[in-house]
Amino acid sequence: MNTKVLILLSLAAFAAADSFESYEYRPPHRSSEESYESGEAKYDFNWAVSDDSSSNEFGHQEARDGENTQGSYYVQLPDGRLQTVKYFVDGDSGYVAEVNYEGEASFESASFESREYRPRYVYDSNESK
Repeated sequence: MNTKVLILLSLAAFAAADSFESYEYRPPHRSSEESYESGEAKYDFNWAVSDDSSSNEFGHQEARDGENTQGSYYVQLPDGRLQTVKYFVDGDSGYVAEVNYEGEASFESASFESREYRPRYVYDSNESK
């Protein structure tokens, strides 16, 4: 009797295993309506900020067409100078930047409060006892 039950359970397990779907990887199926256009990257953007209360000015512009990217950004430094960075990226040549400064550095005209930073040593007489 045990043999009959074992054979019956084996056949049932075999039939059940055969009815399950295969879980193998399949690439997603797309209909012709769902296809998307692939191509080279192409964009152009530009933004700028000018805050009169802090005299802070900065901005960035960049354009890309395929592997060719070029742009620039600028920032008003606390010492009064304007730092401008012009750059380009052309395929395998990598990132190439040219940094320029306009104006003279002057810490008296800086738009931040001038602070002296000195190490502060505090002696605690109870610490060494």
